[in-house]
Amino acid sequence: MVRLGQNFLADPNLLAAIVRDAELEPADVVLEVGAGEGVLTERLAAAAGHVHVIEIDRGLEPALAPVVALANVELHWGDAMKADLTELQPAPTAMVANLPYSVATPVLLRTVAELPSLRRWTVMVQREIADRLRAAPGSRTYGGPSVLVQLGCEVELLRTVDPAVFKPRPRVESAILRMRRTGPGADPPTRELVRAAFAHRRKALARSLEHVRPGSRQAVRAALAELGLPEDARAEALAPGDFAALSAKLREDR
Repeated sequence: MVRLGQNFLADPNLLAAIVRDAELEPADVVLEVGAGEGVLTERLAAAAGHVHVIEIDRGLEPALAPVVALANVELHWGDAMKADLTELQPAPTAMVANLPYSVATPVLLRTVAELPSLRRWTVMVQREIADRLRAAPGSRTYGGPSVLVQLGCEVELLRTVDPAVFKPRPRVESAILRMRRTGPGADPPTRELVRAAFAHRRKALARSLEHVRPGSRQAVRAALAELGLPEDARAEALAPGDFAALSAKLREDR
């Protein structure tokens, strides 16, 4: 049975591979979002010092009872997009999860921004999401999520996953994605800038931003020029670091 959009992993070899890919150590504190029936949770508990599990579906309580009984597993019932992640103690150092496809991107963006203690992610996501998050500037799939993730992490596709390993079988391909933290990520003004820049991606960046910041067009064009970037550049042409530099420049010039 699939609950709330989640497809459960049914291949023990793949589960073991995910834990190996995560390179967990006994001191690690793992965050798992979407426990399903607990088959991955059990393996994470054997490899790490502590496992925080966030699960929204109370209907899974009977299936999760055996893993919740483990001494180093802590289950938090609720929505991962609404829970206060900063209250998790001890603070997570690694995220390992078969993420529900419907919330995979926002959950990853949220953990990068709000959990500086997280150093690495090993997550199962829809292949399309994996491609988008690691996309390079100028590519069709490059967008706001690509920029925001890459400002804080290096992103690597570890392997694609056959739909047959899930129950029920999904209609889309999946992939295991690894992210390693390289910095604090985008600050709030930069996140706002990135989202506004891609809101009208067919337009020049300065014109797109003017929809959100009326009267800012000339200031944005001037800032782009000072950074050595074309004044009429579109958002998709800027590298993640360019957005951080542009955000800082615009604040500096106010």
